[in-house]
Amino acid sequence: MTADPFGAPSHGNLFATSAMRELLSDTHRCAVMVAVEIALAKAQSACGVIPAESAEEIARALEGFVVDNAALGDGTESAGVPVPALVGQLRKAVGGQAAHSIHWGATSQDILDTAQVLVLHEAVTQFERDLDAVIDGLANLARDHAQTVMLARTRMQQAAPTSFGLKVAGWRAPLLRDRERLAEMKPRLLVAQLGGAAGTLAPLGHSGSEVRKRFAAELGLGLTDTPWHSQRDVLAEFASWIALLGGSLGKIGLDVGLLAQSEVGEVRESGEEGRGGSSTLPQKSNPVSSEILVTLARYNANAVGAMHQAMLHGGERSGSAWSLEWLTLPNMVLALSGSLAHAKRIVGGLVVDRARMSANIDATNGLCLAEAVSFALAQHMHRVEAQALVTAMCVAAMEDDQNLIDLVRAQTDAPVDWDAVARPENWLGDSRVFIENALAR
Repeated sequence: MTADPFGAPSHGNLFATSAMRELLSDTHRCAVMVAVEIALAKAQSACGVIPAESAEEIARALEGFVVDNAALGDGTESAGVPVPALVGQLRKAVGGQAAHSIHWGATSQDILDTAQVLVLHEAVTQFERDLDAVIDGLANLARDHAQTVMLARTRMQQAAPTSFGLKVAGWRAPLLRDRERLAEMKPRLLVAQLGGAAGTLAPLGHSGSEVRKRFAAELGLGLTDTPWHSQRDVLAEFASWIALLGGSLGKIGLDVGLLAQSEVGEVRESGEEGRGGSSTLPQKSNPVSSEILVTLARYNANAVGAMHQAMLHGGERSGSAWSLEWLTLPNMVLALSGSLAHAKRIVGGLVVDRARMSANIDATNGLCLAEAVSFALAQHMHRVEAQALVTAMCVAAMEDDQNLIDLVRAQTDAPVDWDAVARPENWLGDSRVFIENALAR
């Protein structure tokens, strides 16, 4: 057990990427909060709220400022938020009359929420890049295996022939929708927060609205009609998106893990030597990335409920609901970074065993073509009679370990092209069309 499973050195990048851990580090968060305070001073100076020379002195004095995190922690424990202690450090660093202009009319939540949005902006950029790589990789796999015939499995049972390309296209389709969801959500998510103690910006007089506009523009963020201190729906929406995307990636991991089972053996996660090795079983190559994709999908599916609970902000602001976000959202972001990294590894290194897929079809003794046989017979006899005959022959084939098509052929003189029926590639329907449609997006 470790206090920080996402950041424990002994876990490496198993659950999260080092890049995302750095982005969500305390050091980076504090640096972003300082940048927010500087942007606030510049916006207020431009609107005549504070003297221009004060804003210039603040920006100059705080360039490259390093926060004393230990002192900040003591202040956070006392105030429940880090901003009062941070402002104290900033004022001391600036000194003089300009120090009084720092944090003018703002409240702690303005600084923390805006800093969080800026960090999420960077996180979203990483997510978009990694998600695009997974989508492109799956497109290549689907294209390469459009005619690779394999067994479809429904409810954990062998069903009928399908193509591996169609399966991969099915993995890819939700990711395209997740990409669209993110693009549609970004204008709502990437917005500045500035409202002051009660969300009115009263200390700024009649300049509040103009300061908000300049503040958001200074940071490259959008702006809502009103401060959103107690409106947490968009953060909950983002968390839900994380869980959705994690679930879509987890589906890939689950399928790859099932197909990689020794008894199935149709794919391997990677040809990388030593990957997934066992401490005692030399023959094993465990599907590590597939397993972690499932783990992280379940983790975020569970965590998103806490973000929905954190929507319950009493009145204009809430300390308890707000701090619940701090405990929840960062780990969800870290978990998704891990999911995307494992998905990229799988998609980039997946080994597909076409021969084993074909052998597994042959091993069914024609049972996976029972549907094809039934519909072929239905061209020459009543559909119900055809299905009854095929059902009876399925039982016989399993009991006597005989080929289904041979048994049915012996029971009827219907002029069926049995050689054509026996070829699984002839029972793929419109799978190629579906793949082409999917890849056109």
